Amino acid sequence: MTIQTPKTERLTLLGSTGSIGDSTLDVVARHPQRFSIFALTAHRNGAKLAEQCLRFAPEWAVVGDAATAQQLETTLRAAGSRTQVAYGEAALLSAASDAQCDTVVAAIVGAAGLKPTLAAARAGKRILLANKEALVMSGALFMDAVRDHGATLLPVDSEHNAIFQCLPAGPQPHGGVTKITLTASGGPFRTREPATLEAVTPDEACAHPNWVMGRKISVDSATMMNKGLEVIEAHWLFGLPPDRIDVLIHPQSVIHSMVSYADGSVLAQLGRPDMRTPIAHALAFPGRIDSGVASLDLVEIAKLTFEHPDYQRFPCLKLAFDALRQGGNASAVLNAANEIAVEAFLERRIGFMRIAAVVAGVLARIPNSAAGSLDDVFETDAQARRYAGEEIARLGAGALAG
Repeated sequence: MTIQTPKTERLTLLGSTGSIGDSTLDVVARHPQRFSIFALTAHRNGAKLAEQCLRFAPEWAVVGDAATAQQLETTLRAAGSRTQVAYGEAALLSAASDAQCDTVVAAIVGAAGLKPTLAAARAGKRILLANKEALVMSGALFMDAVRDHGATLLPVDSEHNAIFQCLPAGPQPHGGVTKITLTASGGPFRTREPATLEAVTPDEACAHPNWVMGRKISVDSATMMNKGLEVIEAHWLFGLPPDRIDVLIHPQSVIHSMVSYADGSVLAQLGRPDMRTPIAHALAFPGRIDSGVASLDLVEIAKLTFEHPDYQRFPCLKLAFDALRQGGNASAVLNAANEIAVEAFLERRIGFMRIAAVVAGVLARIPNSAAGSLDDVFETDAQARRYAGEEIARLGAGALAG
């Protein structure tokens, strides 16, 4: 009898040098017989990408510009690597849609991740989605592409992955579901007086109590805009209206989200705050594999607490719910304005609480309309970014001292 060796799953990792990329490669390294890397992509972090290429030997490495590509090529050739180097948007889209790739891990932060993730959907790939902006900006268009091209979409964000694990299987995946609840740590300012938040520094905002993340997503966690974007993403992933999506602050970050049912049952997914758990679940689905994360010790944790979010402290969360209820292009406007506002805060050009003010100002200026195409989405995105720049200039008197 001949025993067939299981086929190795070939992965393209979009945004490999970020925190999700690090966690994904850690899981992959634990299962070399099951996974291999087809392509790794980064923007300009060529030094870290070179290290990853030398360890995982992908066929392709893609970066954002020619100068970074040249530096990467020189480093790899000097080390004897055969990884091919490419740069630019066309190369990124190719890495996401190449026939030799089975699964795409979409981990590029921000609007930049939309086009390659959509390319993967149109190529019918198995997509592990960590880029929430793809759904926030173009929810209906993206979900239509997944359906029309036979792609498989698996959520990697810890909250959405938790909900996915708690939903029933079968022909009626939402049978009996009354509500889903996304949990949030509350970030570094959960107990801080709202009146003092204007003076916080970028380093304070990026000091998350539970998770290790990049600076942009850390600021989004501190404002709870990240949770607002997750609410919008949950709407598209699970097909529930805003009034059936709830948010609870859960400082321990042990319960990652919950699903409530008509019979009074509430199913929750628990685990340590480590992104390797949802990544391993999505990589192996419908099976399970070792993630490298230790089992949860509830006696050690001893206490789990919950509270409702305070919109005075977290106005960005309310803005996100409002945008979802408005529909149309409001979520794309919200996302674009927030990206520009967070960048300005990190550069100390506006204060922390001005982030919400910028987003609210841009939402008020752009009429709500439906997006019929990807071009419409990017036109709205560009307009919102321009208006955000104008709002920042108007509010600039509140910038923090250097």
